[in-house]
Amino acid sequence: MNQLKILTILPYKENYTKSKAQAAAIWVYDFLKFSKFKKHILVIGNTSGKNYLSKNYLNINIGNLNSKFSSSTIHYCKQIINRIKKINYDLIEIHNRPLVFDFLKKKIKKKKYILYFHNDPLSMKGSISKNDRLYLLDNVDKIIFVSKWVQKRYFVDLDQKLINKTEVVYPSINKLKIFPKKNKWITFVGKLNSSKGYDIYKEAIVKILDEFKQWTALSIGDESRDRPHINHIRHKEIGFKNHKSVLDILSKTQIAVVPSRWEEPFGRTALESGSRGCATIISNRGGLPETIKHYLKLDKLDHNHLYKKIKYLILNKHIRNKIQKQSFKDVLHVVKNNSKLIDNIRESLFFKINLNLKKNNLRIMNIYNTGQKLNHRLYNISLGKKFTNGFIRNGHDVLEISDRDFIKQSRGLSLTNNNSKFQNYLLNTFKNYSPDLVFFGHTNNLEKDTIFNFKEINRNLIISHWNEDPVMPGLDYSKKNIQNISNYSDIVDHNFITTHPSVLKKQGLDIKKFDFIFIPVDRNIECFNVYNMSPVKDLFYAMSHGVNRGVLKKGKSDNRINFLNRLINKINNINYDFYGFENKDPIWGNEFYQSLINSKMGLNLSRGKPVKYYSSNRIASLVGNGLLTFVDKKTQLNDFFDHNEIIFYNNIDDLADKIKFYKNNDRERVKIARNGKIKYFKMFNEKKITNYIIDKSFGKKSILV
Repeated sequence: MNQLKILTILPYKENYTKSKAQAAAIWVYDFLKFSKFKKHILVIGNTSGKNYLSKNYLNINIGNLNSKFSSSTIHYCKQIINRIKKINYDLIEIHNRPLVFDFLKKKIKKKKYILYFHNDPLSMKGSISKNDRLYLLDNVDKIIFVSKWVQKRYFVDLDQKLINKTEVVYPSINKLKIFPKKNKWITFVGKLNSSKGYDIYKEAIVKILDEFKQWTALSIGDESRDRPHINHIRHKEIGFKNHKSVLDILSKTQIAVVPSRWEEPFGRTALESGSRGCATIISNRGGLPETIKHYLKLDKLDHNHLYKKIKYLILNKHIRNKIQKQSFKDVLHVVKNNSKLIDNIRESLFFKINLNLKKNNLRIMNIYNTGQKLNHRLYNISLGKKFTNGFIRNGHDVLEISDRDFIKQSRGLSLTNNNSKFQNYLLNTFKNYSPDLVFFGHTNNLEKDTIFNFKEINRNLIISHWNEDPVMPGLDYSKKNIQNISNYSDIVDHNFITTHPSVLKKQGLDIKKFDFIFIPVDRNIECFNVYNMSPVKDLFYAMSHGVNRGVLKKGKSDNRINFLNRLINKINNINYDFYGFENKDPIWGNEFYQSLINSKMGLNLSRGKPVKYYSSNRIASLVGNGLLTFVDKKTQLNDFFDHNEIIFYNNIDDLADKIKFYKNNDRERVKIARNGKIKYFKMFNEKKITNYIIDKSFGKKSILV
């Protein structure tokens, strides 16, 4: 995956030189340095000057357009296409230009695209209207925003559940190792205009300099239009400086001022000021509060309030020093960390599965819902699919039949009952294929008479039934599920359930034909090692009100909702990512994985009261993909895993304490998550589980562990 070829396209006229680099250019250059793909990234832009930030830059010189009919954006895009047509890029990244994406998507198809928003989407052509933004969500593989404020602006009038296709990755800075020596400087950095609050700074700083004779004020930046001028003997207007020079000045500055009136999409000056140990004063505009952890906020945007804040810092040296040192130590956004995050996002767009087919032994008819009518969004949680994979990898031949899809596709003008059609199809297929084992689950569409017909055709046939849903008492859903199991339990040879059979015995069922199976993991499905990644979120949980329904059912609630509501109140400062909860629809397929791998830890919470060995299929997704996983101790799954592999909790308070502990102890989290995955794949992979199923079905002595 390190050979991934990436094309990064800057906005037209974004300066990519060392002397005049702008925000998007600095972003690209900063993250390029630490990317594992840096040797395979080409940056494209339109820049005057030659002193480029990096060697992997290609300048597009479109010259002067003579015709008003020709758009500079279109001309820019055409030039890009002409220059790169001989290179086969895997991923195209576009910064701050939705119209560039729209043009390139139509011309360069079958590529992955990431669109970065550095500014307010509602002010940008191609993303102003609701339909524009819905189009981008449907067609861009991932949208990344520089702050939550920019992300929030994008989703004005849009359904919030669509946010799953987006991420926030902040502009970042390299930290200094040693706190710098400071001068008595007060510094403003930015355009010297009123939108940046320079007029406010002017009035406040003149008053400060008159009052405090030992202090000096600096202004870094320029403005070609009419603007305020500060006339004071101890004020220095330095003009525009390159990025390195600005950082050097901020390193020597005591107090930095960012009194912006403009809704800053992010506010890089505040980030840089804090990282260089400045006591920083900011306005509460746009994404500015997201840039820095320790600051003084302007409650009112006028020169008098700014004057009071600056004076307060001058007169209170201990407070000023405390803010400076805290800001220097607690830099919120570090280049190296966020560079890994971007690389993880890039990699997540290229998830592939390859099956390994081997020579066959048994013929197995596997009947289950393959989810065609659901566009295969259940592939990653489908036990039926994992069973097929396991059978094949153990050397058997498998014929898959999707009962619900057959019945749905057979609907039409025919007066013949669809279920009757399905029974005829099964019977004729059985005759043609002549299986040794019929294995089915999660269906009521296989009639008893059809099973008897199978047995009449092949007396040596083995028929086994599986069910993964809960069977614990006290749950309405379980009553229906137990009835479904009971319909087949006596006429098949074996039943496999994901709960210890003793739970069924307490409900009056004869459990002689029942065996417990653990939810299997599959090397091509549970294929991530999250413990080696750098997730943004802390805790992941996903549930639904039924896989076929696919969306939330209004007014529906169960024990999981109540548990999550209580848990949230106990885990302040935990960045949780819950789905199927609080009007946030469930997620499926690749969206499920994109969200799952973005969290360090996972909660394995199933519906109903915990009973022996039961877990929903989410346990394989969590542990199998390398998330640190929390499991209720009452499930008794500690019979298989110990505390160095899965975290078992006694109650909700114990769970909350352990979540908070492992959030702040990454080394322990990584070690336990890795151990859990290794143990799971050793004990309960798809080959071992299906081999156990075949042994049990054919009467061979076999133990699960």
